[in-house]
Amino acid sequence: MSATELKAALSLALVFFLRMLPLFIILPILSLTESTYMYATPQLLGLALGIYGLTQAILQIPFGMLSDRWGRKPIIVLGLIIFGIGSLIAAMADSIYGLLIGRALQGAGAVAAAIMALAADLTEEESRTKIMAFIGISIGAAFSIAFILGPILYEYIGIDGIFFLSTCFSIIAIIVLLTMVPNPAKKNERANKLSSINVKRVIFNPSLIKLNISIFSSHLILMANFVVIPITLKEAIQIEPAIHWQVYLTAIFLSLFIMVPFMVFGERLNKEKLFLRFSIILIMLSQIGLALFELSFNLVVLFLILFFGAFNYLEALLPSMVSKTTHQKTKGTALGVYSTSQFIGIFMGGLIGGFFFQHFGLASVHVICLFMTFFWICLIVVLSKMESLSKNELEEEAV
Repeated sequence: MSATELKAALSLALVFFLRMLPLFIILPILSLTESTYMYATPQLLGLALGIYGLTQAILQIPFGMLSDRWGRKPIIVLGLIIFGIGSLIAAMADSIYGLLIGRALQGAGAVAAAIMALAADLTEEESRTKIMAFIGISIGAAFSIAFILGPILYEYIGIDGIFFLSTCFSIIAIIVLLTMVPNPAKKNERANKLSSINVKRVIFNPSLIKLNISIFSSHLILMANFVVIPITLKEAIQIEPAIHWQVYLTAIFLSLFIMVPFMVFGERLNKEKLFLRFSIILIMLSQIGLALFELSFNLVVLFLILFFGAFNYLEALLPSMVSKTTHQKTKGTALGVYSTSQFIGIFMGGLIGGFFFQHFGLASVHVICLFMTFFWICLIVVLSKMESLSKNELEEEAV
């Protein structure tokens, strides 16, 4: 990478980090705040946890299109301002409905597509994978740090303080964007126009359907789990929220011993599809354990290690597989559909987790996630067979 490309990669990764960290910080603590908000129920708290995914899914593509017309940086600044306003509303909310409005506005600042497009504008084709890797690392770092910082900050500044801090993060992200991120040399002209044929190729491609289902399912299970896991730690195992970070730190660190070998051997042996199935099985085992075992500190850490190891591996694997699977002319469309599937999964996970927790108890959430992983792996097997059949047909036509 050139010096300009390296600067662009580091500064855009920092913007993404500052955008994602406050969203992830909420995950391990929001379900503990039922007494903080008037009219709060587990179902509405689950909705508050996931509603930003709904507004992200709806507005991500429009924000990307506006960035093509008005420029990347103005639209990213607009999105970060909307995120900051949403954080302020959430910080000042005293009822669950104010929190819902704030969380929805946080998601409405849907700048992921515009940041990715700016990253593409600032790099040559051969460096594009590297800048995406920088951004991916920043998201992974934000996820890991947030699970450690969240419980600590909640103890000292409370949930409203965390939302005020989120506003500060959005302001810092704007400053970094305007002062550190280089400006594109020229406006990026889209050579490949959206067409119904390309959209159909993406939507009905068995290989891409498999990946879209995987990102949808993994994020649904993540959000549903973190409606109840903080409650489990506090009430079932009697761990004070102030030291929940120790559980998450231990689990995330030890999960690297799953994630890293999966990444290394999956790529070296060209067995990513096999390790994709292994990851689903690990998530399934984690849900079996959390649903059926009488939980202790060690067992919860063990099942979280399985979950985090598989989930973080999928976070690294799936975007790469989308890029490898789709044609260059449909890559943007494929990544757009993929990201939309991810955000819909986030919304559905919060909604389903809150509903089942309120009506059927803690264990029911893990049971429904267990059924979800069962259907997920069945769909992967069926779609893999369809993928093989379609490849055989293409080879026969070529012959």
